[in-house]
Amino acid sequence: MVEIVQERKQEASIPELDEGWWASVLADEEKFFRENKEVNCKPCESKTTSQLDWDCIKAVYADDEVVLLEVQGYNRGGLLVQGAGIQGFVPVSHLVDFQAEVSDEVRQQKLANYVGTSLYLKIIECDMESERVVLSERAAQAGEGKRKELFTQLTEGTIVCGVVTNITDFGVFVDLGGVEGLIHVSELSWGRVEKPSHVFKVGEQVKVIVLQVNEANSRIALSHKRLTPNPWERLSKIYKPGDVVSAELTSIMRFGIFARLDEGVEGLIHISAFPETLRKMNIAEHYTPGQRVQVKILHVDADRRRLGLGLISEE
Repeated sequence: MVEIVQERKQEASIPELDEGWWASVLADEEKFFRENKEVNCKPCESKTTSQLDWDCIKAVYADDEVVLLEVQGYNRGGLLVQGAGIQGFVPVSHLVDFQAEVSDEVRQQKLANYVGTSLYLKIIECDMESERVVLSERAAQAGEGKRKELFTQLTEGTIVCGVVTNITDFGVFVDLGGVEGLIHVSELSWGRVEKPSHVFKVGEQVKVIVLQVNEANSRIALSHKRLTPNPWERLSKIYKPGDVVSAELTSIMRFGIFARLDEGVEGLIHISAFPETLRKMNIAEHYTPGQRVQVKILHVDADRRRLGLGLISEE
């Protein structure tokens, strides 16, 4: 059962997330599934994907049933399971007793050990057109018929706790007790996020707020950053162009340096805003992440979340 921490609406408006918001997510997901179709299978006389009983698959999905399927093969991404007219893929992030952060050798051995065993699973996605059936052992732990109940509870603005199941370049997937939601990379932090894996780890418990629920598509949009005040709103009130403040360098780039203010917001010190004596020097030889410097506020654009900084001097 999902742990609802608090039911409330954010004072700030929650953005409408249309299909365009999900485009990058679906593209990356499709690429992941194609890569995982090449599975190390042992020979078997079971049905192929084109002979699957789609009426059965859709009924099992609609009724949120738990099914027992045999593991037929594996690859680095997960397991191929089959039985009773159902064949599909179980991502490693949806296996209950599997640690994703292990060496490739250990990973392969652990996955190989599943072959020939049977798992209680739930179908979490089925698409006849693309012949895709994705299953989850983790979702099966919640029991049968819980998905509809969860979708009833998970309304916009509800604050819930979940467990991180998968991390990609475009965001973090969170198990909410039988269904997964996504924290898009843009909703992880008010600041710049280079890699979602720098923010959360698989297996970590996280508190999130629900932005959008679409039961028809089984999509739940989540946010982590909206549990805290928007620092950009405060930034434009306390700083004005010309103010000099302390900042911590976070990333050294060819075109300049990113620096984080104490409010948690990052801004760019473009190389053109360096003192003239430093513009022709190798930036990486003079500055390192974690170093504190004095910067001048050049401009604050809260709506576009842009902060322009000028480099003054090292502390």
